[in-house]
Amino acid sequence: MAKPKPVRSEPERSSDPLLSMSDNQLLDMRICDLKLTIAGTYLEQRIDQLYHELAERGLSFRPHFWLSDDWFSPDDVPGVAIPFYLAHRRLMRLERKQLLDVEGGTHEWCMKILRHEAGHAIDTAFRIRRKSVFRDVFGKPSQTYPESYQLKPSSRDYVLHLEMWYAQSHPLEDFAETFAVWLRPGSRWRTRYRNWPAKKKLETVDELMQSLQGKKAPVQSRATVDPISKIRRTLRAHYERKRSHYGLDLPSVYDNDLQKLFSSDPAHSRNPTAAAFLTRIRNELRSTVAKWTGEYAYTIDQVVQEMIERCRELNLRVGGPVDDVKRDAMILVAVRTTNFLHEGGHRATL
Repeated sequence: MAKPKPVRSEPERSSDPLLSMSDNQLLDMRICDLKLTIAGTYLEQRIDQLYHELAERGLSFRPHFWLSDDWFSPDDVPGVAIPFYLAHRRLMRLERKQLLDVEGGTHEWCMKILRHEAGHAIDTAFRIRRKSVFRDVFGKPSQTYPESYQLKPSSRDYVLHLEMWYAQSHPLEDFAETFAVWLRPGSRWRTRYRNWPAKKKLETVDELMQSLQGKKAPVQSRATVDPISKIRRTLRAHYERKRSHYGLDLPSVYDNDLQKLFSSDPAHSRNPTAAAFLTRIRNELRSTVAKWTGEYAYTIDQVVQEMIERCRELNLRVGGPVDDVKRDAMILVAVRTTNFLHEGGHRATL
């Protein structure tokens, strides 16, 4: 069986008009005028890798892909939309400026999302949600999608794959997350989830996928939903809507603490950025605070990630002795983790 081609970064051509545009010029462009394709980008290699992983599991199903304004797999279409910015590095830089991060912007992150969305697509292709075993193990797929969901970080009823305990948001997301964990090469899910109720879900997915090996999917639609060629919104309108939805224009609960811990003083402009500093000590923060608090490292990592993103937005830098800043950062993460879990009411937006 042929392995996927190695992932290579596509070269940026000087003749590419997007490269010479300022942020404001890009923001005034309509999405349909970007003229982007998946062909010729690193996304091709990542899709090939996903296909290889499916083949390794004996599955002949192959979801189709297209570019749109977000990640999603539509009802009744066994395919996956990929956000347009991932098809061009200049647009990835704009995405980071506008939304603080690039969802799927690294190889590992992109593969995680592709596996998750492939779970939705295979559910659609084989009508898995209609099976009684789906309802018995994952819940009712007809359940209304919430605007947000209450987090239960200590629950072992769900697998851990995408951030913010995404499997907890809806039965269909629970299935897709479980499928993604099952599909990932070398996941060792039988050992990782040995004493978790979530293991039953993984065993169910394993049994379902074995029953589908070599089978042709009954749903064969190759339709696309909201392809970029039909999206006439400007990038400016797109990002205004996204920022409003995720509350990125609102003051963060971390701001006061972070501004005390780090500095925005021009005198420190040559110092390392706070985001880079927290990223560098992230593993140490996670392990140390886990020992202090007894909380899951995964939970602590969510808090650290939110702090990193906010530091980047506030343009903060290290302003004091590194050892002192590291100590105070550990204390802040411990306090914020405790508040995150025990003050109640923490919800994640879908």
